[in-house]
Amino acid sequence: MGQTESIDDEEITLQDIQELYRKFAFECPSGNLHLHEFKRIFGVKCTSSAEEAAYMENVFRSFDTNQDNKIDFMEYVAAIHLVLRGKLEDKLKWSFKVYDSDGNGCLDRREVKHVLTIIYMLKKHNNPAPQVKVEDICDRIFELVDVNNDERISLEEFMEGAQKDPWVLEQLRLDITPCGWFLNSKTRS
Repeated sequence: MGQTESIDDEEITLQDIQELYRKFAFECPSGNLHLHEFKRIFGVKCTSSAEEAAYMENVFRSFDTNQDNKIDFMEYVAAIHLVLRGKLEDKLKWSFKVYDSDGNGCLDRREVKHVLTIIYMLKKHNNPAPQVKVEDICDRIFELVDVNNDERISLEEFMEGAQKDPWVLEQLRLDITPCGWFLNSKTRS
């Protein structure tokens, strides 16, 4: 689930919603997607690191808009729409919310470094590439994005920096890769 602009800007149709509901009801017969099911969808297992599990919990909370510790069908549709068809601006706002673990509306180095560390840990599972220094990446992001040099990145700075610099966008992009029924919500009948 990266932050690229969606090519498919068409609206979700009634048929799409019916198909999403059918799949949601099959996978979540209780009518709600709970954290343990969400983690299963995104491949978080008991062997996953504590950081990976915490990251997915934060992503889950970002989709649980009414904060009742479950994702209902409307939250699910909104999440699917954001992930698969959302505009870059909306995806960046969502990403900021995931990064902002303390919810204070600004990102400090600890928050950025924490999410970057997890993202690179997840990327390493899929593609064992050369080691990167997350501290250096974090420093460069702050150098490029923290316009007023207050050691905090506001939502405005985050969005402007990511939209202005492709490298920053690539670094700040949240990589979560749902499997099976979540990704194929429009393709399976």
